[in-house]
Amino acid sequence: LLLGSARAALESWFESEPLLSTLATDALIGAWAGPSTPGTGYVLLHHVMGETHGNRGTWAYARGGMGAISNALAAAAREHGVDIRCNARVERIRTRDGRATGVVLDGGEEIDAAIVVSNADPKVTLLDLLGPEDLPEHVGGGIEQLDFRSPVMKINVALDRRPAFAARPGAGQELCGTIHLGATRMQALEDSFTAARAGRLPRRPMIEMTIPSTLDDSLAPPGKHVASLFVQHVPYTLRDADWEQARDEFADRVFSIVDEVAPGFSDSVIHRDVLAPPDLERVFGITGGNIFHGAMMPDRLFFKRPLPALRRYRTPVDGLYMCGAGMHPGGGVMGACGRNAAGVILADS
Repeated sequence: LLLGSARAALESWFESEPLLSTLATDALIGAWAGPSTPGTGYVLLHHVMGETHGNRGTWAYARGGMGAISNALAAAAREHGVDIRCNARVERIRTRDGRATGVVLDGGEEIDAAIVVSNADPKVTLLDLLGPEDLPEHVGGGIEQLDFRSPVMKINVALDRRPAFAARPGAGQELCGTIHLGATRMQALEDSFTAARAGRLPRRPMIEMTIPSTLDDSLAPPGKHVASLFVQHVPYTLRDADWEQARDEFADRVFSIVDEVAPGFSDSVIHRDVLAPPDLERVFGITGGNIFHGAMMPDRLFFKRPLPALRRYRTPVDGLYMCGAGMHPGGGVMGACGRNAAGVILADS
């Protein structure tokens, strides 16, 4: 399963095309791959082996949205005396004699530190924030060879009413889970990835839609709703267009697919926030728009994540550590990378 394709694994157990294509999406989330790509078996396992409240293979919403998790972490940190500064962009990590000594902000302010911990991706941390003289050649060269390609578009939508699905009239909290749309056959998922590799937008992309406001009324005013659409496979660079031209056109295509099963969805949209891979890179500082800070394929897992020389959260620069999703065990809202890194830092201290 770890080295094989998700398609081979799933087709040994299931026959129904809608079921196969639905299950296969867990193998493709954030992956520059199709269901027949070797290694997607691990991506499938990665996304279904987690648990929430003891229920294995489940996902959950945080009341108040994902920002509520950040706020909870910040509150816990402040209780222990941590000073958190937002909108303070780091321009570079300062070093002296092979050791990190602090950071320099983009306004020129310097902050001294005995230890610097970065949850940015490996490329941003080691190539953008450090100088080439700070790294051994094999580490810098290894980072340059990492795969940061991303197939992900994220569309956040504000709605003036709850979507009404023709197959489930009057549904309420039944809509609280993930709704799979678009590519409802395995070959459609393969075709979607083939189009992306050629720099084209897929005709019927893979769409995972959630409507968290069906459970959490704090996310929208009474009677209104919010929806999140996770769309693949969307290339970073388009062959025959640019994203300024194609962004809204493709979002309209996605909405038209939703309209097929939830008539009137497009008309209910009050506002939309469309983030293509370059937008995810720009807004969140993740190279290539890759939500996992680098491919989650078998050649970049366990002691090889992101490189063997960086496998223990330490870097070649003394006092500089990495704790983001580019480290073991990889992406997902679980905090494992940070917890593991904290253990190493405490041991070194």
